[in-house]
Amino acid sequence: MFKFATLLALASLIPAFVEAATSPIYGQCGGTGWTGATTCATGSTCVYSNPYYSQCLPGAANPTTTTTTTTTRPTTTTTTTTPGGGTTTTTTSAPGTTSTPDAGNPFVGYQLYLSPYYAAEVQAAAGNITDATQKAKALSVANIPTFTWFDVIAKTSQLGTYLADASSKQKSSGQKYIVQIVVYDLPDRDCAAAASNGEFTIANNGLANYETYIDQLVAQIKQYPDVRVVAVIEPDSLANLVTNLSVAKCSNAQTAYKAGVTYAMQQLNKVGVYMYLDAGHAGWLGWPANLTPAAQLFASLYKSAGSPTFVRGLATNVANYNALTAATPDPITQGNSNYDESHYINALGPMLSSQGFPAHFIVDQGRAGVQNIRQQWGDWCNVAGAGFGTRPTTSTGNSLIDAIVWVKPGGECDGTSDTSAARYDYHCGLSDALQPAPEAGTWFQAYFAALVKNANPSL
Repeated sequence: MFKFATLLALASLIPAFVEAATSPIYGQCGGTGWTGATTCATGSTCVYSNPYYSQCLPGAANPTTTTTTTTTRPTTTTTTTTPGGGTTTTTTSAPGTTSTPDAGNPFVGYQLYLSPYYAAEVQAAAGNITDATQKAKALSVANIPTFTWFDVIAKTSQLGTYLADASSKQKSSGQKYIVQIVVYDLPDRDCAAAASNGEFTIANNGLANYETYIDQLVAQIKQYPDVRVVAVIEPDSLANLVTNLSVAKCSNAQTAYKAGVTYAMQQLNKVGVYMYLDAGHAGWLGWPANLTPAAQLFASLYKSAGSPTFVRGLATNVANYNALTAATPDPITQGNSNYDESHYINALGPMLSSQGFPAHFIVDQGRAGVQNIRQQWGDWCNVAGAGFGTRPTTSTGNSLIDAIVWVKPGGECDGTSDTSAARYDYHCGLSDALQPAPEAGTWFQAYFAALVKNANPSL
């Protein structure tokens, strides 16, 4: 995960006749830097997705070249008054809406919606804890807001249920709500690991399937314009493009990742979703050599998407264990002056600003309550000894940081320790990973109980 990227440059030795070749159905046929075929096999046509990617999709009798179509739609503008006397202007169009984001921190003045799904998991888990004190502490976790991960397309319809509930709560209480989500379904996801491999593959219509996934999220959000949505966009994906292009799967996924994230930004922007692109953590992109290429990548994608106004900044430490501010550097951080998330953010922020990217951050502290528990900084799977950390708050002590959040729902497993499993990753079998562990995303009762017991501050 932490190897420096070695981007292999291919010599221009392709014979002239290759230019006449056609790309197969679902193959790439255009995009920035693309040097392959720009015509498609019979029965498909080259469909523009965004500046990074065009794909041969079924439905045309003859091969064509990439084209870009811009459609103008009629709009209706509505202005509403927000708490504090400000206004929000919403422009409605088909198929989505365009609105103007509030100035300042999007979390301020809003109540974080509690995920019913996670609350139910926690309540069931607490029922299996016999010690009365620990059971009471465990039950309290159900009242701490976390993000909900939409990691398969089948879950997208659930978002509408949560938004409807939040909308109802708003109307009955007069308090504005935020529903926090994680957008996490890129094709060939988790390219440098195995535990969280996704449902889509690039070779099997993956990018088009991903765009459908985004469209379905957008359709749900569009129905509830009164509820604010904050999204973390694709954990690990862009960070892998900074450091792991020497991994074949990451190199092969580079174009699709960029195309998918660009599409997500553009479409979610239309329905006013406040977005934070995932930026790894201090032990990944926080190394001094990685800061500049990271800032350049984020800025490039942001600009290629048209500088979407609802892209607020970056999310760090998602599902990881780093302190926001460490009293002393953990020994595993030796050699990196950015040994905690605050140092990382303070170093990256000015670079982002200079590149024209909005330098605002949210930081996951859901499992960061205990430090000095890893043997290597790259150990990420069910790290033993971890505890729940600082509760979600906008009192961050850093003007660059909008909020401390819990993105990873504590108790949901990082990955299995079963070496025979298809999604086994060796990190989940390390000596500092709690074992035995079930499959990624399933409930890990022993780990949840440990997070409760080791929570700092105490629950």
